[in-house]
Amino acid sequence: MANQSNISWQAEEYITHEHNTGWYFGLFGIGIALAAIAILFKSWTFLALIILSIIAILISASRPPRKIQYSLTKDGLTEGERLHKFEDFKAFGILKEESHFSAILIPKKRFGLNVKVYFPGDSGEAIVDALGARLPMEEVKLDFLDRIVNFLRI
Repeated sequence: MANQSNISWQAEEYITHEHNTGWYFGLFGIGIALAAIAILFKSWTFLALIILSIIAILISASRPPRKIQYSLTKDGLTEGERLHKFEDFKAFGILKEESHFSAILIPKKRFGLNVKVYFPGDSGEAIVDALGARLPMEEVKLDFLDRIVNFLRI
């Protein structure tokens, strides 16, 4: 942590999940079932999509998360080298997933993407106070895609 105007912390880019053999059998079972349907209907592009999706999920699930340096300044949230300016966001919210806390910045643009950053629980009060000084706080929930990712434990 730095002074009151600048708050810095380091966190992983996403929550990691343990994958046991049942998870891998389930992934391959679903992949085989979908591949069989694609072959039955002779949909070769769907089959290619299934194969590429399974490979992408396996790569994503086996890749360890990077440690990212975050900081809050008067201008915005810095994520590594990227600055997310406060003026691009209308509000923020806090989520607790399992034992992890995250701040979600909600964009002003209709189709803009939320910015989700994890932070350690012991820094939470200072981070929420700093965000609250710049943006209003709203209640947030996991969106549909985040719920699917959590369900699949990716």
